[in-house]
Amino acid sequence: MNERHERLCELVRSATVHLMPPGDDGAPLWGSGFFVAPGWVLTAAHVLRPHLEADRDTVFRVRGEGFDSPARLAEWLLTDARNRTVPAEEDMALVRLTGEPEEHPHECVWLADRASLHSGPLKACGYYPGPPATRFRIVDAEINGHEDTYGLIIRPDIDLPAGVSGGPLLDPATGAVVGLIKSRRRQQDGGKAVALSALRRFGDTYRTVLAAHDRWHGAEPQATTGDNWIDLQGGAAGGDGERWTPADRRSALRLLAELPPPPDAPTVEVLAVKARSGSRWPGGTPELLTWRDGAGLLYEGGQPLGALTFLRYLKYVQEYLRSRGADCAELGAWIDRRLRGEPNKAMHDFVREAGLPEALRPAPDEATRRIVIPYPGPGEGAVVTVLLDPVIGAQSPRFFWQLWYGDGDGEGEPELYEADGSVGGCSPHELVQCLRGPLGRLLRAKDRQGRPVPLEVALPAEHFDTEVHRWRFDDIAALHDARHLGARRGVVLRALERRGEPDKLWDDRWQAMSGRRGFRGWRPLAQAAVPSTGSYRDADTDRIPVLCRPAGREPGRTVMRFALENGHGVALWHVDGHASRACTPECGTFYAKAEELLGALGSLAELPDRLRHLRQDVSERRTGRGWAEPVALLYDDPRRPLPPEETAVLDAPL
Repeated sequence: MNERHERLCELVRSATVHLMPPGDDGAPLWGSGFFVAPGWVLTAAHVLRPHLEADRDTVFRVRGEGFDSPARLAEWLLTDARNRTVPAEEDMALVRLTGEPEEHPHECVWLADRASLHSGPLKACGYYPGPPATRFRIVDAEINGHEDTYGLIIRPDIDLPAGVSGGPLLDPATGAVVGLIKSRRRQQDGGKAVALSALRRFGDTYRTVLAAHDRWHGAEPQATTGDNWIDLQGGAAGGDGERWTPADRRSALRLLAELPPPPDAPTVEVLAVKARSGSRWPGGTPELLTWRDGAGLLYEGGQPLGALTFLRYLKYVQEYLRSRGADCAELGAWIDRRLRGEPNKAMHDFVREAGLPEALRPAPDEATRRIVIPYPGPGEGAVVTVLLDPVIGAQSPRFFWQLWYGDGDGEGEPELYEADGSVGGCSPHELVQCLRGPLGRLLRAKDRQGRPVPLEVALPAEHFDTEVHRWRFDDIAALHDARHLGARRGVVLRALERRGEPDKLWDDRWQAMSGRRGFRGWRPLAQAAVPSTGSYRDADTDRIPVLCRPAGREPGRTVMRFALENGHGVALWHVDGHASRACTPECGTFYAKAEELLGALGSLAELPDRLRHLRQDVSERRTGRGWAEPVALLYDDPRRPLPPEETAVLDAPL
């Protein structure tokens, strides 16, 4: 080990801790962890799960060299703490010290801005239980394989001691922590680890922690040895000004941490592509939650691009925020100062004249007028699709899920983002739990400010009363909670039975409806008997079936079956409505309001977003909108066929 690596190991040692119960100094340690920001410790979720499963507010101890403090769990990625097997994408937990961070000064590791799966040698660090006392240990290790999106495989001949789970993996070549230790292999050498890019799954908490991390390192703290992480990092240390140095990176990330966060992932992605003069990075695009994450896209082969590329990206960020009223004076002054040290003077206008693409320029103030966004047809915009395939032979309903994304550029087919890997699928009540992580990540990645990507869910017609528009990622409740999907984005249902090429009845009716303005509701159950199948086929193309009762129970189920068989692609129904044939007094109001909604349409494509506006009004408790809360919408466009049944998952989904 060379001198620089030894000094880095001393820094990571100062930032590494072990977790244990309160009280007795002789109590066994639970596992290891490490400081990533003032007052914030990162560890493996499985280290804490056995001790906090019953009470997540339990106070425990965080202890290191010259450091001992009470702490609590702030957040973990576990979706079900009862599961004894924790997948890599869920095996992270953030711990918060009690009290103020300045009460317990400590070292913090350096976390890279680039999301990657490390390969090659590194240092595995953590504590192990003596005897006679708990001790710190660093082990030479090597990553020689990857597993799924976040899993790292530690070479089999590496001996990891008990207790190091949750400890950091240091890449001495870059001077950054790149993962945390997940587990040893039972009764064998080697083990598994989790890539630090999984931190982004914490969402808003990730933004908070990384901003604190960048501010702390931006203050250029020194350890008692006089060292700091940046001075010991590999790469360009200064010199000709063309290269982007670790010190440049530290300053830039500190400045970005002081700014308002980006509104959405596509904005970060667009600015990073512009900074790279239109060229994209190798592989897929990770989750982009901060301006820092965008800087992490400006690398090739693990090495940063030239300083001009980073300065151009920073200039784009400055222009974007300044155009929306943010104070970016400090960032702008630093860009100008750093640009003066860049020797390619002829290229400085490459940075100075960086202007926002038209799509990211602020729209004129339109007061409070709402804009209706048409639902995208082929080649007209992005759509996220959830396919719920019934599990064949299950005693009660269960589904395998698939997530698809189509960018709407008209040049390619939708791509499979992620698929259910379970053996038995999910019950209807488990769907929110199963989809919370993968669907939430996909929607966050593709939403644009003011234009959340539409969501369509394809499932068998007998399950059309699934309350998709009421889904939220911590439970299901009424629409007065604004986190519901249906209050934030267009949410529509599609018939899984129609997967494949559309039939002529369906296609012809849709084509005829697409050119109309204004529609009328059609009450198939206005009479005592269910209308004949011929009446559905002969219905005028401005007529849309409307039901004041569920579509998954009789007589609504028969109505929906006849509608689908006879080419209808649009319908409205009440998921909580009555199942009896006799209507209630509320039904008249329901039909009148539905008629008002349909009659105001300037085109069929306006219907999903106009319904979203009503759901948003419900969430904001506006009067007179409650009728729309239980309404589900079939919007099944034959011009955009559902994906086929047999497709392989993309290697790099984002």
